[in-house]
Amino acid sequence: MGLNDTPSGERVHIGFFGRRNAGKSSLVNAVTGQELSVVSPTAGTTTDPVRKAMELLPLGPVVILDTPGFDDEGSLGQLRVRRTRQTLNRTDIAVLVVDGTVGLTGCDRELLDLFKEKKIPYLTVWNKGDVQGDCPPPEDGALVVSARTGAGVRELKERIAALAPKEEATPPLVRDLVGPGGLAVLVTPIDSAAPKGRLILPQQQTIRDLLDGGAGAVVTRETELEQTLKRLARPPEVVITDSQAFRQVAQVVPPEVPLTSFSILMARHKGFLETAVQGVAAIERLRDGDTVLMAEGCTHHRQCGDIGTVKLPRWLREHTGRQLRFATCSGADFPEDLSPYALVVHCGGCMLGVREVLSRMRCAGDQGVPITNYGPCIAAMLGILPRALAPIPGMAELLESGK
Repeated sequence: MGLNDTPSGERVHIGFFGRRNAGKSSLVNAVTGQELSVVSPTAGTTTDPVRKAMELLPLGPVVILDTPGFDDEGSLGQLRVRRTRQTLNRTDIAVLVVDGTVGLTGCDRELLDLFKEKKIPYLTVWNKGDVQGDCPPPEDGALVVSARTGAGVRELKERIAALAPKEEATPPLVRDLVGPGGLAVLVTPIDSAAPKGRLILPQQQTIRDLLDGGAGAVVTRETELEQTLKRLARPPEVVITDSQAFRQVAQVVPPEVPLTSFSILMARHKGFLETAVQGVAAIERLRDGDTVLMAEGCTHHRQCGDIGTVKLPRWLREHTGRQLRFATCSGADFPEDLSPYALVVHCGGCMLGVREVLSRMRCAGDQGVPITNYGPCIAAMLGILPRALAPIPGMAELLESGK
């Protein structure tokens, strides 16, 4: 991702679904005005979900998802169908592409049921409108288009834009906690696991959100934090730290100055914080032989001091005194079956959309597996969870009710 690009997790994800050879890839190319997907008359040309971040007017920054045919066959075909089902978990708007020369099939109706089950806003589009022939008329106000001639494509884009989720559906990252004219101090460790020459995405997004709210940001390392605070004319409205530096930062920041972490703010922004806070109680219930799943939303190259695969597992073993096992997953490969795990510890999810984060949260909840987030997990083990949550409205009451 370039410095000027909208993060993937903040883009509307638009998925195109349907049977093989319904013209999904051709329609994707027509909608985007690009040769995004390979097309051919051969059924099953798209073998894996195709993903492309772009600007789509009148909607703005989006991620287009072109999926394999949902009626694919054989063992490899079933794997492709499973990938398509996984894609639904990150889809904000679904477009069902029906072969207009055939009409709605059982496969199409199964997809419609999945959209409704997952509460995904959707459109039904009958493609190949230029060659429909004697096919029955579309059902339920479906739009007739032709990927070949472009007929109906403009109206399709307008209908997609009308289904876009509203921005106010989730809380902002931080600007409501600081206010115009306020100041936040951001603590960003620069260690062996830090990317060279740039800040990590949650730090970038926090700075931008503060600027959008008319607030200011001072960025420092944990080693210079004490001197930075002394140089300020007045205490900041909040200090925000990388969760892994909580111990050192909490010792430096005066008790009257609000303190939280990037991971906690990201969990709130994605609608996951309450569940993550409730999930930390499972840490004290871990037993010898339990397996903890460390889940990350991105696929960054792991360094020797990686937080998810090195530091947190070590801290969990030290805190609990238990012989724990750890499994990891990253990117889109979140397990459907969580029964082998006693606890899921998830990253902040900066690379994931809100729908995908909430899908993972519900997946854990449906299977009775506790799930938490790096920030509350580390703060709880350090005994500073109430302080780390104090800047967030409603969190103190949540902690009190859970006692």
